Amino acid sequence: MRLGILLCDDVKQELQLTHRNYPDMFTDILHRAEPSLALTFYRVMDFEYPASIDENDGYIISGSRYSVYDDLPWIKQFEAFVRELYENHIPTVGICFGHQMMAQALGGEVTRSNKGWGVGIATSELTQPAAWLSNEKKSFSLVVSHQDQVSQLPRDSQTYASSEFCPIGMYTVGQHFLAIQGHPEFSRAYSFDLMEARRDRIPEPVIDAGQDSLKQNSDSDDVTRWMLAFLEQARRNA
Repeated sequence: MRLGILLCDDVKQELQLTHRNYPDMFTDILHRAEPSLALTFYRVMDFEYPASIDENDGYIISGSRYSVYDDLPWIKQFEAFVRELYENHIPTVGICFGHQMMAQALGGEVTRSNKGWGVGIATSELTQPAAWLSNEKKSFSLVVSHQDQVSQLPRDSQTYASSEFCPIGMYTVGQHFLAIQGHPEFSRAYSFDLMEARRDRIPEPVIDAGQDSLKQNSDSDDVTRWMLAFLEQARRNA
């Protein structure tokens, strides 16, 4: 399978020496799950796009420090591209910013949550079965790092994971869009250092609780396999 990774940000420069950048993180988790994947990276925040949406069998949208409702030219253009992917039934997975962009681009709503920052390891309950999910699991845990949340889903959506903090933790739109609020590509070590780098904006008790939560395991490998199973299923059904 050929996958295009739509990059919406870079890792902070001071963290790249230890944790590298997003292309490395995605390459690690995706090739661990399926070594034969062909990956192409597009820096959409720099207006870099595929020459044709058919260049790849599917796409993954990365996270970002930005909000999907920020009034920036690249975000406006990217929102239109996400709609194009949906209208052309291109299998796509959105992570964090990508999860939120899918909602906004297709008529849903994204807002700054009154619950504040979600950081560290968060656990979500699976709310319904699907062929692309591991049926033996009832919940999963991932690194999270966000203030915004999807507050209203687009039409033709189904929620697949939820928690008290983040009621819309994973959802689908139609048969070919999957959105996940958590970060399967983030390691616990990166999460710890990212929280340290954001002490100027995240309250200390939230950071303390978030760093303490990193004692838990992440289900990033399982979630990565779900993503690939979803993309393969969507490709077959296209």
